[in-house]
Amino acid sequence: MTKSKFPDHISDRVFDLCNSFETVSSLLAKDPSLSPHDAWNKLFGRHALKKRHLGGNSSEEEEEEEEENEEEYRYSISGSEEKEHLNNPGGHQGSTASAYYYNSPPTPPHSPTSAHEHLDRAAKCGKWGGKRPSGLFLQIYHDALCTLDDDPLRGMVSPPLLGTCGTVPLTIISVIPDIARHMANLIYRAEHEIFLATNYWQSSVASTYLTIAIRDLNKRLAAEFEASFSSSSPPRRKKIVLKILYDRGTPKQFLSRHQIVAPDTYTNASTIGLPHPDEIPFIDMQVMNFHTPIMGTFHAKYMVVDRRVAILQSNNIQDNDNLEMATHLEGPVVDSLWDMAMISWHKHLEPTMPCLNSPATDSCNQVSGERTEMMGVLGLSTQAGVSRNSLAVTEEPPTTGTTTQPTVTPNVPQHTIEEPHYDTSLPAEVTRIQASMAPKFDPDNNVIETHLQAVTRLLNHTRNPNFTADPLAPDPVNNSDNKMTPYRFLPRHQTSFQEKGQQNPELVPMALVNRAPYGPPNHSSVSNPQNAAWLSALRNATHSVFIQTPTLNAAPLLPAIIHACNRGVQVICYVCLGYNDAGELLPHQNGHNEMIAHRLYSSLSPETKNNLHYYWYVGKDQTKPLVQSKGLRSCHIKLMVVDGRVGIMGNGNQDTQSWFHSQEINVMIDSEEVCGTWMEGVRRNQNTAIYGALDKEKGMWLDAEGKEADGVIGVDPGGRMKRWAKGAVGAVKRVQGTGGF
Repeated sequence: MTKSKFPDHISDRVFDLCNSFETVSSLLAKDPSLSPHDAWNKLFGRHALKKRHLGGNSSEEEEEEEEENEEEYRYSISGSEEKEHLNNPGGHQGSTASAYYYNSPPTPPHSPTSAHEHLDRAAKCGKWGGKRPSGLFLQIYHDALCTLDDDPLRGMVSPPLLGTCGTVPLTIISVIPDIARHMANLIYRAEHEIFLATNYWQSSVASTYLTIAIRDLNKRLAAEFEASFSSSSPPRRKKIVLKILYDRGTPKQFLSRHQIVAPDTYTNASTIGLPHPDEIPFIDMQVMNFHTPIMGTFHAKYMVVDRRVAILQSNNIQDNDNLEMATHLEGPVVDSLWDMAMISWHKHLEPTMPCLNSPATDSCNQVSGERTEMMGVLGLSTQAGVSRNSLAVTEEPPTTGTTTQPTVTPNVPQHTIEEPHYDTSLPAEVTRIQASMAPKFDPDNNVIETHLQAVTRLLNHTRNPNFTADPLAPDPVNNSDNKMTPYRFLPRHQTSFQEKGQQNPELVPMALVNRAPYGPPNHSSVSNPQNAAWLSALRNATHSVFIQTPTLNAAPLLPAIIHACNRGVQVICYVCLGYNDAGELLPHQNGHNEMIAHRLYSSLSPETKNNLHYYWYVGKDQTKPLVQSKGLRSCHIKLMVVDGRVGIMGNGNQDTQSWFHSQEINVMIDSEEVCGTWMEGVRRNQNTAIYGALDKEKGMWLDAEGKEADGVIGVDPGGRMKRWAKGAVGAVKRVQGTGGF
């Protein structure tokens, strides 16, 4: 085997950076006149690293030239050392990954010589909340850090904030409106600032939940301002800062990748539909369009509110039939996500962020907790206030670490765009969502719907009002363990919740494993924390790796899956049939989902085929996979769970675009409890495990009669020109926002 030139140990430079005290966030707090880009260059730019580690001195002219060239360098860096090892290392067919990723290269003479020292060094590169992470987590984190020696910006966060800790009080596995409802609640409860990022914002029902919440937040602030005149203190007009970041590529971005969007553009009701500044005088909103030409998509999707709570999600702000996933995060990890958001914004903060000097680590207060009785004093209406009636919520702490759900009382009105109902706490939100899953009475037919019909109602939402459940689909009416539960609540992780005798929430080790955007149309940008973490997870798993993704075709991933199966690891892949098939058939995308599944099974021996478990996504009310082009039941979740205890979720797909080009934000969590909650939601909220398994011998899904699913392309999409023609159609759809992201 050719020895890889990739680092296989945490360099002294990366170790020192992770253990330094200054971050982009802290430098902005000291000097708000700096842009995040300037702050990064002062701390971690090429000149700063050279000065820090080599003790070199440069003239002012040389320093200015370094800073001017910094962005051009990061855009055009081709990774020449990576290219040298991209040609089928290790003899794995179809691989473009370096041997570093799925084999253990020789230990360099100056790296830690024992596994214990190896992991200890990684453990010293994070702030874990007083709890040492597991060996598996530390090994994956170690391998992610190894990618940062050449350029720390590959991690898209200040190095001291890479390894952190936090809580996960809420996980959502549902359709986009349910995630938008939670986002709307957090927007409405905001006190200081909101940073919302998405790949694609489209005027839609999903976006309307958010724009209504923005307008209602403005009404709430106006009411608070009016009420302040009756108090003894002088009236104070508070404005909340709202920044929205999305990607819709324009020719201007060849000159500057970060473009401030004018109100005339973002208020267009047919495209974006955000409020005009004149409509929201108590909110200072700024909108940015960010894209790295040609292929460096801003694929990130997250929201940070008051620097106290963050949502990391799989969905864009648009209407579609996807099942999606969102994770609500609190604690120190929010500082890491806030820092990452500032780096992504890049430009001067005008106005600056109000929480610049209020890191999450300084307080356990957060916006998911209860708002004060001031809301009742203000007398806000249902349209612009908190719905305080109809909610009866049990918040008793669990006696074990299991997921619990608040007790649901009937007749809780659903939060809709026609009649918003904002709640004062996470348990109240969970109660309202779960109540919406209760069977409803149909007065026209004088019957009560079944749980399965309630599931169909949820999955249809805005796109498919007349689509019906498969008559053969099981109805878990008498089996509470199999009922669909869109919101999964972990009370011990809520920072406003304290068990008896427990002063702090359940902090668990976490790390951000991201990748920066990369524009050139080649596959050189392979070395980054995201890719290294995924491959290290497969390399170091001892018994199981679960992957759910809309698309799976990244060339470095395929030999890693094969290698894991050959070691006896059970690899379970939930993939969406037909997702973005046309786009994946473009040159250098490595093929559509059916091709890849067939290729993987064909690459395994008869014995090791039993270690690969491939499934097409099946909706909760269906008994067979439905090809994504039908727009009926698709899945867009991005999740990996390793050995039941280390989970990675976020924005990144397992496809060529996410591996080599897009900016992706992912969180890695070391917790059997959280991973168990995620896997429980995956099991409950889809029928994939029951009906989606592929035939291991044929490498394809077949029904009871031996037929493939209706409308599939098949494992062989035809000749090259035919594939490219289909791919061109897919590329156009992606630009229009109608294809897969």
